Parts: sequence; structure tokens; C-alpha cells
Amino acid sequence: MNHPGSEMADAALLADLCAVVRRVARDEVMPRYRRVGHHRKSDGTLCTEADLGAQAVLVERLRALLPLPVIGEEMSAEEQRAAWELGAGSVWCVDPVDGTSNFVHGMPWFAVSVALLAAGRPRLGVVYAPATDEMFSALRGRGSRLNGELLGPGPLAPELRSAMANVDFRRIPPVLGQALAARAPYCSHRSLGAATLEWCYLAAGRLDLYLHGGQKLWDYAAGSLVLEEAGGMVGSFEREDFWGGSEWRRSVVATHHPDLYPVWRQWVDDHLGATATRVAA
Repeated sequence: MNHPGSEMADAALLADLCAVVRRVARDEVMPRYRRVGHHRKSDGTLCTEADLGAQAVLVERLRALLPLPVIGEEMSAEEQRAAWELGAGSVWCVDPVDGTSNFVHGMPWFAVSVALLAAGRPRLGVVYAPATDEMFSALRGRGSRLNGELLGPGPLAPELRSAMANVDFRRIPPVLGQALAARAPYCSHRSLGAATLEWCYLAAGRLDLYLHGGQKLWDYAAGSLVLEEAGGMVGSFEREDFWGGSEWRRSVVATHHPDLYPVWRQWVDDHLGATATRVAA
């Protein structure tokens, strides 16, 4: 078993994690793609046998890699909080199939996401999209990669008016949604329906801007590290420091290129109006 701490050990652990995630996607997720039953959970989101099967195998294999508590999306809130407290913020965090609605309906935007958190912040993370065979990975202080190739923002930021945005209109404050609908400052927007992939598409420069009103820990744990290690910038509606506040739900204001962040941040702040209560640090 690898004991993380040194760069070499962490790099080896990340390689092992990528292999585990790829195998789980191959064995537990893809055989059920477009051919699995589903049910709705109490919060209205979908759950399938693929979610449950992948999570069960990941819990077992992650504990074999490093014996820490595991937080999975398909666990109860009580189980999740107990794992967080037991690990004192040093835990594995798993979304076994992010984008379940896409998965059920045969759309290729879904992913398996795993992060290792230390003291509440991600140290390494993997987001694997099995339908397109794209492995996004990141190691704190060592950069982000897509199928082994380093990701980065490039020398020049686009102008805001020519930017491509990903906006989840269902979860942002109505006043902000109305402003975007009436006079969006960017050229076009998308919503993939898979937060973990949205982070990674932003990191890869397929998107320029990101806006989301509320994500759970497993939505952002791996993807935010992929973005930050690729040179992107992220805050929340409430704070410049994305990592401030509750770990259980965070809004997102982010950009692929760091030079674009102040402009996007200012536009969002200006149009949040009276709902904005941002903390500087």
C-alpha cells in the first residue's frame, strides 16, 4: 500500500486510482448504459443499479488503496457526515455515476468521480468519462491532465462577450437568472447535467465560464482540483475563497482563464444585487 505524503507516493497513488476508476467504469457502469432501470430518491434525483454497484466496488477498492473513510453520493446524509467526522476531513469522496439522467437516457455526458481529501481539501482527484474514454486527473501542486496531457489556460483570455458559459439556471438566484436571460454578457451557454464533467470541460478550455448555485461535496471535490491545477479560478457567490463556508453545499463562480475571472466575478456580483453577501476572504 502506498503511504501518501511525498510527491512520488502521491503520483503512484493517483496512477493506482486512475486504474481503479477505469476498471469500475468498465465492469459496473458501461454494461448498464442505456439498459438499466432507475428510481427517484427523496430529493428527486435518479439512482440506478450502476450508481449502487459502482459505489460498492469503489468503497472496497479505495479502502484497499488507502484505509480512510469513504463518502459516497448514494450514502445517507447520516453516513456521509459520520464518515467526514471520523476522518476529520481526510476522506475519499465518490460520485459513482455523475450525470445519471444523461446515463439513463443514453447521452454520453456522465462520469465516475473520486477525490482524496486531506483536512477538507482535495489532494488528488480523478474524473473519468467512460463513454468518451476521457480521464481527467489532478494532483495538488503537480498540474492537471487529460489522458496524460497537461492542461493549462494558454496565454490569452477571451473577451467576456465571446466566451462560452456553462450555467445551471435551476440553482442560481432568480434575480441572476433573469439578468442572464435578458442580457447575458457571453456569446452562448450550455448545461451538461454532469457537474464533475463541467468542471473538467472548463479546465480543458471547452468552456470559458461556469456558474452554479449549489453543489454537493462529491460534485466539486475532484473537478475543482482539476480546474485549479489547470490554472483556472474559482470562488462562490458568498466568498472569494471557494473553500470557505460549509463543505456540504457550495455555489460556483469560475473561469478557465485566470485573467477572465475578475470580469466575470464583477458581472455576477453586480447582478446578484441585494442577495449578495460576499465575504472577501
